[in-house]
Amino acid sequence: MQADYVIVGAGSAGCVLANRLTEDPDTRVILLEAGGKDWNPYIHIPAGYIKLLDHPTITWGFKADKDSGLNGREIPYPRGRVLGGSSSINGMIYIRSQPEDYDHWSQLGNRGWGAKDVFPFFRKAENWEGPADDVHAKGGPLYTSLTRDQPALCKAAVKAGQEMGWEYREDLNNLPHGLGDHIGWVQQTRGGRFRASTARSYLRPAMGRPNLQIVTNALAHRLILDGKRAVGVEFSRGGGAPERADAAVEVVLSGGAIGSPHILQLSGIGDPDHLGRIGVGVQHALPGVGKNFQDHFIVRVQADVKDIPTLNERSRGIRFAGELVKYALQGRGILTYAASLVAASVKALPESATPDVQALFSSGSFAPGPKRKLDTKPGMTTGLWQMRPESRGTVEARSADPREQPAINPNYLAEDRDRRTVIASMRLARDWFNSPALKRYVVAENVPGSDVQSDDELLHYAREFGTTVFHATCSCRMGPDPMSVVDDRLRVHGMEGLRVIDASIMPAVTSTNTNAPTIMIAEKGAVMLKEDARARQVDAA
Repeated sequence: MQADYVIVGAGSAGCVLANRLTEDPDTRVILLEAGGKDWNPYIHIPAGYIKLLDHPTITWGFKADKDSGLNGREIPYPRGRVLGGSSSINGMIYIRSQPEDYDHWSQLGNRGWGAKDVFPFFRKAENWEGPADDVHAKGGPLYTSLTRDQPALCKAAVKAGQEMGWEYREDLNNLPHGLGDHIGWVQQTRGGRFRASTARSYLRPAMGRPNLQIVTNALAHRLILDGKRAVGVEFSRGGGAPERADAAVEVVLSGGAIGSPHILQLSGIGDPDHLGRIGVGVQHALPGVGKNFQDHFIVRVQADVKDIPTLNERSRGIRFAGELVKYALQGRGILTYAASLVAASVKALPESATPDVQALFSSGSFAPGPKRKLDTKPGMTTGLWQMRPESRGTVEARSADPREQPAINPNYLAEDRDRRTVIASMRLARDWFNSPALKRYVVAENVPGSDVQSDDELLHYAREFGTTVFHATCSCRMGPDPMSVVDDRLRVHGMEGLRVIDASIMPAVTSTNTNAPTIMIAEKGAVMLKEDARARQVDAA
């Protein structure tokens, strides 16, 4: 099979690219996805994400290495393997992040990636449920929504934050430069009662176009190279014989921060020392492939509560039956909830210039044990992560076999600042819970527990129980330096006809949730592809 563009990965970025490129009826696109169609009903019910993070076929089943800094634990590392990718299994929180994040990208030598440059692409993507204004836009493919239900305990958390001196923000995506500590209600990638994955928002409207061919259950093996030019992709369906998809113009990797570096390495593009260890011949030396890997590391503080309703009671028995009816008849209630309804961005370390910790609040709590199951007694939780971790990890192919999981090492808490931040964040959460608006409901802290007090004890708790926030990024870093992988037009350094367009190109992880920035990257990348195609046509004429 042959097309102008072959896109590897139908996730948060790949679905955007497939839609935008095929807007031109003369542009042919093949979209390869290792997973299947997004038919599972839990994908489309917003709260169904809790059933999907360990799904045996809808995720890749990855685990982070036991030497990732978590006392030898091999933690689950969920990534979507289905149309829509991780946008089909995530917690649906839509936050664009602080403008300083993108200005930092630009300061690292990436022209056109400052806050003022990327802002139009967030708006281009968006179909906001409210009226259009200077921040939000209507008419784009991506449904974005307000938090409609505001539980009493979440309202108390917002008030407690204000008692802490945090500014209440009506819109958490209206963030001026230099904003200090703040709190507000999250926005969601949700349209009506259903999740707005990129498969639903971008891919479904494009599926009827004759110039788009979608191939599911297609595992990419390697790039097909002609010297330093990518001319296609070798893949197989369901373990069958190898096939190839040829690209007349470009191959675009959109496999995410795990998949994209892995495919490059399997194709002989990467660090020569690493490629030699796994028995892959070097086709193009690019030492930064799979390096600079970043993720947000989350720890939780939980408390038992009294005298106020929580998710824990609403998720079982007769009350849950009522929630099912509410969802079916009104499209409201707990089944429409994102992973959190309230978010605070606050400064934990005095030397930080802007907020350095994201705190998500939930009017519920998890029961003890490895499974994500709500407790039987009333509770509340805040999940905390350091916005700009300094620790860097790696993603490395273990062998030349594309079916073998790559080694995933986020290298959590390797740097002193990261350790100090996670400790300070838990102390800050305790102060929040002890503010009058919340303290009146608190029975006792149960995680990590009142007996965990010293810095060493808090750090030990973090290593024993902390985990990923699912924000894998930066493993094919954009930049002009020798350890970067792509330039500021997302072209792989030293190669022709090959780009990476997904979360892996971030030079540094954004402060907050990464799905909205990933969609922005794909929107901007699609424009670059179209601009370069027009330039080639002019040159040919």
